[in-house]
Amino acid sequence: MSWTDASARNALRRLFDTAIRAADPRAILARHLPEPPKGRVVVVGAGKSAAVMAAAVEDAWPEANLSGLVITRYGHAAQTRRIAVVEASHPVPDAAGEAAARRVLAAVQGLGAEDLVLALISGGGSALMALPAEGLTLADKQAVNRALLASGATINEMNCVRRHLSAIKGGRLAAAAHPARVVTLAVSDVPGDDPAVIASGPTVPDPSTFAEARGIVAHYGIELPPAVAAHLAAAAEETPKPGDPRLARAEFRLIATPQMALEAAAEEARALGLAPLLLGDALEGEAAVAGTLLAGIARSVRAHGHPLGAPAVLLSGGETTVTIRPGVTPGRGGRNTECLLGFTLAAAGMPGAWALMGDTDGIDGSENNAGALAAPETLARAAAAGLDARALLASHNSHALFDRLGDTIVTGPTLTNVNDFRAILIA
Repeated sequence: MSWTDASARNALRRLFDTAIRAADPRAILARHLPEPPKGRVVVVGAGKSAAVMAAAVEDAWPEANLSGLVITRYGHAAQTRRIAVVEASHPVPDAAGEAAARRVLAAVQGLGAEDLVLALISGGGSALMALPAEGLTLADKQAVNRALLASGATINEMNCVRRHLSAIKGGRLAAAAHPARVVTLAVSDVPGDDPAVIASGPTVPDPSTFAEARGIVAHYGIELPPAVAAHLAAAAEETPKPGDPRLARAEFRLIATPQMALEAAAEEARALGLAPLLLGDALEGEAAVAGTLLAGIARSVRAHGHPLGAPAVLLSGGETTVTIRPGVTPGRGGRNTECLLGFTLAAAGMPGAWALMGDTDGIDGSENNAGALAAPETLARAAAAGLDARALLASHNSHALFDRLGDTIVTGPTLTNVNDFRAILIA
């Protein structure tokens, strides 16, 4: 087919929507449930998908003796009948999340061997279920979270630090539920789908150590509140490690991953007449740099037919980072629009190349858009509107450019989260 601007934009949006549908707990959760136990079922959890996952459990087990509590982000609640839903702050935790985390921990205590704890875990759970370790305060954790988010640390590194500042993460929730059986159903939003990293692994053993957490803090030069520094230095109570008998009856099941979403998008691309190339579900690094690299691959497809010929679409997932340099007051935008602006500048008006980059949870950073779309004319349109694309990228103000051009992608909360989705169409 002959690709026009409208058809290319429509195709990219179809791929994005397909990826999100492939990770929708309402469609996929039921088949991953265990057999109902003889005893009670206590449902707990945290994350951007936690409420809709709880609703899916209620629909699948209409007669089960369910109780419990899940924590989700403000605006991400779903209607439930037997499982309580609490909304809290993300990405910086708040008092609502701390109070709910205490209720979650209390809900799993005092159970017997015939009882089941069903843990519903998804991206965002680490900030939403914030229960400071003994001697620390919520203000301490808020300060560390803000510093981590601005440091350029990867999600794996951030969650290593978080696990060692928590009374519930890093396997501590599952340990508190012993001797009950614990089955975790998880939606992965992290590169590599490591169970210990998804929401900081509240129900799985934690192989990392206090020493590793201190090393991450030192590497990024993060200034810690005195109580946090003292806690990490004392290393008084390590997280439960592999082989801990309290976690012997804990089982972990992934129900949705970035790779699953990319594969669904690839199938849709073939139906649209595009040759898909999956570049990986775990791309990390600086967002703008990643955009530059992706533009280079697109240019090779366009000019040389390598690594595949057009019409094609390059698909990738993972989680890039945005490092705020000292002295820079950041503007508005998230890692996806920053990556897209990096791509746009590097592509420099390349004909026949369109790109969509967005977060599958519907929120890019702290904005109300999932991401944005760029076309061959984006730079020219920005210049005509008086926008300096390079200056906006340098000040981490990518949202201003795409919002002014009307090219942001707004979905609202999708109630799932399998990390970032990037699609580059080369006609």
